[in-house]
Amino acid sequence: MLKGIQKTFYFLLIFFVSLFIASSFFIRAQYNYVVYGDTPMLQQQHLGTFLLLIIGLLIFSVIMYRLCLKLNKYRPQIVIPLVLLCSCAIQVVIIFLFTRLPTDDSQTVVSLAMNMLYKGDYSTFNQTGYLHMFPFNYSTVLYIEALLAMFPDNYVTIKVANIVFALITTLMIYLIYKQLTRNSRSHDYGVLVFAATYLPALFMSNFIYNDVIATTLLTSALYFGIRFMKEKSVKYLIFAAILVTIGNYFRSIGIIFLLAIVISLLLHMKQIGWKKVVLSLCLFAVLFNIPSWTQNALLQATGKVQASTTTNAAPIYMWLNMGINLKTFGFWDNRESYNIYQRDADYNKALSTELFKESIAQKLSTASLTDLVTMYYKKIIWTWTEGTYQIERYGIGNDGSSGGSRTGFIMGGYSYPTFATELFADNSPYRSGILWLLYTMNFLMYCFILIRLIGSLRAKRFDEMSLILVILGFVGFYILWEIKSRYIYPVYPLLIILSYMGFKDTYQWLIRQDFLRLRTSVREES
Repeated sequence: MLKGIQKTFYFLLIFFVSLFIASSFFIRAQYNYVVYGDTPMLQQQHLGTFLLLIIGLLIFSVIMYRLCLKLNKYRPQIVIPLVLLCSCAIQVVIIFLFTRLPTDDSQTVVSLAMNMLYKGDYSTFNQTGYLHMFPFNYSTVLYIEALLAMFPDNYVTIKVANIVFALITTLMIYLIYKQLTRNSRSHDYGVLVFAATYLPALFMSNFIYNDVIATTLLTSALYFGIRFMKEKSVKYLIFAAILVTIGNYFRSIGIIFLLAIVISLLLHMKQIGWKKVVLSLCLFAVLFNIPSWTQNALLQATGKVQASTTTNAAPIYMWLNMGINLKTFGFWDNRESYNIYQRDADYNKALSTELFKESIAQKLSTASLTDLVTMYYKKIIWTWTEGTYQIERYGIGNDGSSGGSRTGFIMGGYSYPTFATELFADNSPYRSGILWLLYTMNFLMYCFILIRLIGSLRAKRFDEMSLILVILGFVGFYILWEIKSRYIYPVYPLLIILSYMGFKDTYQWLIRQDFLRLRTSVREES
């Protein structure tokens, strides 16, 4: 029965990954703010360009993999710090070449942090205030406020903190990979180099929000969860519980990581022992909501708010309502849902909940089955195959005048122009080229993930179960929720790990078949 459950999860992910791959030959998912505005696009695939990029990236990947094999003779104590240092240098260059200003929610949380730090102004929790509607973002405000209180008061401080967290995530990717491949005699520095030079992660350090820190915390939690299952040491369980709790405080999708760890523990109950599994469940249950409870208690005790911050916050039904939209297939609905909460319900949670339920019921009843199937198909394909996590807007940025506008939102721009911002201005070949590159790389990652999943099934090897559960959790969640491809950014570390495994499996199989005549022996790579 246990094997059957594990196989079911693998088959589910194989289905979705196969769907992503097959659809990519016909449809190209795209997000290009300077051309289309804040809108998801699904267009006919340009097969010629697509296939040329696939071939080019495959050749480049083989060359890089062989170069990384040469690093095996060096100790991890030397290679790991050097790779992380190079990644740090690249990210520092990026934040000074692309001096992107905060936009929308990013600018709002920075402004609120400064108001609280310098003016003691907590009026944002009052009705019509930003944190009245979105109290879960107080964690981000608090984090930024702490940074600005301890370090120089500018955007670079926050971006440097992002770089530090991004480097930790890179290290965690490598450590998770090594935990899952303990029998490998190779140092496998290739996965470290891949993670350290992964362009979406490098550019995301330029985005001031909670994505980077939450990804670090949740990836670290998963690492310690996996290590606990391998070594049964309670200290790793405690680390996992603390990190997933803090990670969820920054991004509420932490619940997906928690469920993945818990299900993995239950699947490993025989090896771990039922007492430690019960201890794990109790520890997670006790710790998980402590940050939000503590936040509410302190705000009320200090007179910043009179009642719980969630009393009249926007209900989850608002995002579920956004998630059902035939025109934009679950993307931003141009304030339609905001207006229900703000105008129709006058910021009243209970009333807006009923209004959102009515809106959802009406949408589902008036749309045909074909319409709904088409919408959900487009929603899944765009979210998971867009491939850039929207770094075109959130990492590279724009001059603040491109791409149309959204009423009431801050369009951003650059602190000052550089030769890089000029090269990437408007829809330049550099901007469109990097989008094509990342899109194709994302496609190839899915191809190698599929190879790894099929190989694991054939070998009856289920070591990647916790990673697969997280990815499936994100797939299921964003079928229902409002979408942005940026929202699935926390799974990029897992996609890197699985795709690298698949690439290595493919490479070694080709060597065994004598398709690649290389001097490196199979024994040196295993």
